[in-house]
This record gives sequence, structure tokens and C-alpha cells, in this order.
Amino acid sequence: MNIPKEIMTYCPRCRSHRPHSVSLYKEGKRRALAKGERHHKRERRGYGGQKYPILRRKAKTTKKQTLKIKCKTCGYTMHRKGIRLRKLTIT
Repeated sequence: MNIPKEIMTYCPRCRSHRPHSVSLYKEGKRRALAKGERHHKRERRGYGGQKYPILRRKAKTTKKQTLKIKCKTCGYTMHRKGIRLRKLTIT
């Protein structure tokens, strides 16, 4: 599916419809020192193994792509939940 690089949509900060630049949301790197990571690491130590089942086979063939839209006037960034697609291109 093709999505334009720029869309006109509502900006909550400007409180009006403004042009927004569109990009694809990408996950950041996981922090090893975050509380959840440390807790999980501690639970996996020693005997007993994994606390929750590791997904061995993949059920879904596609991902829901999240769009990151940024207001060109004020720079306010928000996410827009995408739809399930095989391929998404920003043109």
C-alpha cells in the first residue's frame, strides 16, 4: 500500500488541520538495565528455565505498521495505528 509523504490532518497542539510529514515508526533498542529486563534475567537464572512460553512458530504473516506523523508547523509528533499489511511504502 502506498502512503503519501505528507498528509493534511488534525494537530491537537495547533488545534487545526495542518500538513504533517509521515514516516514509519521503528522500535528503539531495549534497555538492559530497565526494571523488567533485570527482573526477567533474575527469574531465568539457575534451574527452572523460562517463566513464560517462547513462541516457536509464527502465527501471523504480517505486522500492523504504525505511522509516525509530525506536524510541520509546531513539530508535534503522534502515532497513528496502521492496518495489517504485507508491504507499506511511503511515496
